[in-house]
Amino acid sequence: MNALLQSVLDIVHQRSGPLTRELLLEPGEFGLGQVPSKSKPNSTTDMVCGYCATGCSLRVHLQDDVATNLTPATEYPVNLGMACPKGWEALTVLNSPERATTPLLRDEAGRLRPVPWEQAISTFVDRFGQIQAAHGAESVAFLSTGQMPTEEMAFLGALAKFGMGMLHGDGNTRQCMATAVVAYKQAFGFDAPPYTYADFEESDVIVLVGSNLCLTHPIMWERVMRNPHSPEIIVIDPRMTETAMNATQHLALTPKSDQSMFYGIARILIEQGWVNSEYIDQSTTGFDEFAKFVTQFTDERVATESGLSVEQIHRFARTIHEGERVSFWWTMGVNQSHQGVRTAQAIINLALMTGNIGRPGTGANSITGQCNAMGSRLFSNTTNLLGGHDFTNPDHREKIAKVLDIDVSRIPSENSLPYHKIMEGILRGKIKGLWVICTNPAHSWINQKQCRDILERLDFLVVQDMYHSTETAQMADLVLPAAGWGEKEGTFINSERRIGVIKKVRRAPGEALSDFNIFRLVANAWGCGDLFAEWSSPAAVFQILKRCSLGQPCDISGIDGYQQIDAAGGIQWPVTTGRDPVEQERRLFEDGRFYHADGRAKFLFDEPRSLPEQTNERYPFLLLTGRGSASQWHTQTRTKQSAVLRKLYPENLILELNRGDADSLGIRPNESVWIESQRGRIMAKAFPTNAVQRGQVFLPMHEEATNELTFAVFDPYSHQPAYKSCAVGVSRFT
Repeated sequence: MNALLQSVLDIVHQRSGPLTRELLLEPGEFGLGQVPSKSKPNSTTDMVCGYCATGCSLRVHLQDDVATNLTPATEYPVNLGMACPKGWEALTVLNSPERATTPLLRDEAGRLRPVPWEQAISTFVDRFGQIQAAHGAESVAFLSTGQMPTEEMAFLGALAKFGMGMLHGDGNTRQCMATAVVAYKQAFGFDAPPYTYADFEESDVIVLVGSNLCLTHPIMWERVMRNPHSPEIIVIDPRMTETAMNATQHLALTPKSDQSMFYGIARILIEQGWVNSEYIDQSTTGFDEFAKFVTQFTDERVATESGLSVEQIHRFARTIHEGERVSFWWTMGVNQSHQGVRTAQAIINLALMTGNIGRPGTGANSITGQCNAMGSRLFSNTTNLLGGHDFTNPDHREKIAKVLDIDVSRIPSENSLPYHKIMEGILRGKIKGLWVICTNPAHSWINQKQCRDILERLDFLVVQDMYHSTETAQMADLVLPAAGWGEKEGTFINSERRIGVIKKVRRAPGEALSDFNIFRLVANAWGCGDLFAEWSSPAAVFQILKRCSLGQPCDISGIDGYQQIDAAGGIQWPVTTGRDPVEQERRLFEDGRFYHADGRAKFLFDEPRSLPEQTNERYPFLLLTGRGSASQWHTQTRTKQSAVLRKLYPENLILELNRGDADSLGIRPNESVWIESQRGRIMAKAFPTNAVQRGQVFLPMHEEATNELTFAVFDPYSHQPAYKSCAVGVSRFT
């Protein structure tokens, strides 16, 4: 029997035996120390939800040690007994008939056919090996995710780059969080969201920028509603969103004019003397240059560019000044922009110049999208070397090589191409093979038709996913069936830097394996299994990541393991050795010191740039995109599998347009309409509403058709796509 077949049989045997607690929670994997000698017929266990980066804890109810139901955990410091619709249905979506249950290989007739794991892994290794042999190591790349456990993402990144010789690999966090990452790195010296969710309840002024918190992060909105200080809630968004309806001030500005507006607010604060000079002098650099720069953002200029009145602008500035604890929060409305990094830093500048950082109820706070985007940002080996290190820094490479006991030459000395450059590499014939793990670019990537054309040019496309039905899986040459949330274990890191555990409470269907075990199979078959001898389980990898993080701002070396995290109700990084990690709430920068060499934060700024695609006679409307409902998630790979969730959002794609524009076009409610951009033409049902301004329309991002329209333009610093605005035309269906 060959070694590959034996390793396949060993792993499949581990996951296909009787469903007992001995299988579900193996010794050393969840840090239990020992396996209970007798299972309980009815019990519960708590674990972190696998949808968004809020990081709620769900109490899973077990019958004969198998998950049967769940309720929100009442004591967990994140959700405090609350859950959104997606969380309630987290188990249901695992039962879908669309689950990938066996490897699928495309045959000569072009059909995906079931094959044994041995053949699937052999094909994987042979095809990628042949491509690299013919075209070089850089001809194969991977696209990863922010939805797998940290330990799996770390294993993938280490396997691909240190074991298989890949240089290029990026994650789908590029689509949601890259802007915030770069903004923090440049301003603070490290990717370090400074806040804790308790700040929602401590602020007396809450500024929400490009964030429809009610729908995108409903549990965070519940935390806002618990605030006892009757806070001013200022929502900055072109649309009258559900969140804006509950605001004390709604600034419905012209799309993508927020950078100019924030510079104008900064000018007013400086002119009025409403800044914290002591904090600026002690904790920042570059303020004098910034103060000079913003003098050009006069009331008249800002009003013209933003569409806001001078009175609205000054009221906003005055509210910031009068607040004792002002917190600024942003999400995709800022990040997904052609100038997102500098806009995020314009928000950071306001927090710095008023001293609203490091104290309860304050902060320049990015809200994360995917459940483990923070884990991806720090430990996936995509934009950072493990533990937030730098691939281009020789000292960092030496440190990680020593921790992993590998030759430093195995670690790339240059950064990967970002996501869109990987796609360009395929288009130009430089990248011939692609491994897509737990993401769905054929649906989610900007300018979808071009994306699908690019994927079709590959010599070999592998998709590793829970479902065989995703748009990308349907294009694959090889589909590897993966376990989902609740069918494996590891850790997630949420928006407030809190590490939480997930647990295996049921077996994956058919022959599906955890991503971790798939990576083990690939490593052994590729011939680099010896490099990962210590990577025997997720719990073992967590111990490796602790060593990788030592001395970094994201240091987690003081955490014992999963059991301690679970008992503590999650633990926020940093947790250095010797520090009590049970402390529930931990803010960064309380001492006014940052991660740059001089300990100071930087004021950063640029002249705002106009929208890359302007409206014209043929395409007179500006298309906005965003969250459609609290029941949909990203490409709906999971949420559409729940009958309950499907009932909570519209059956058809809905276009919101202003009532005046609808009247001008003769469009009636619920009438079918065409929406067209330079890249595609799609159909939707019309929903006339005054929540959208004249000359603007809105589509939810979750529907497959939406990204047929979006325009592939990217922030120059973060390389994040600007999904939120492009020029379209609207007409009646005929």
